[in-house]
Amino acid sequence: MKSFLKEFKEFALKGNVMDMAIGVIIGGAFGAIITSLCDSFINPLINSIGGADIGGAIRLPWVDYSGLDAETIKTLTLNYGDFLSAVINFLIIALVLFLMLKGMNKLMSLRKKEEEAEEEAAEPSNEEVLLTEIRDLLKEKK
Repeated sequence: MKSFLKEFKEFALKGNVMDMAIGVIIGGAFGAIITSLCDSFINPLINSIGGADIGGAIRLPWVDYSGLDAETIKTLTLNYGDFLSAVINFLIIALVLFLMLKGMNKLMSLRKKEEEAEEEAAEPSNEEVLLTEIRDLLKEKK
């Protein structure tokens, strides 16, 4: 049992797991922001297309809507406004994630280039190696 807990602790505290947990939390918060954007700004625009009372919905011709409350009517209509809102929500999140990933890849490539430049600066050039060998040979002759 102790070894199981030790292994679990090592797994849970690894950097990748913690990074993933942070990503999930930030993603959830970001999703809430985008949902609020859609609910507050985009949905009213979509609803204005179909009419405020319809809310971006198509009423089915074979259903009698007389005497029904608004919630029941919404369940008996094709709610394209809600669907469009979900699609727009997805597209916004996908676009932002794409831009973030592209930015992170750019930063990683810049960092890799810097590391390669540091390695090249640390290693002596071919001329320096050759001159060092000549110096060592001259020292041996003396």
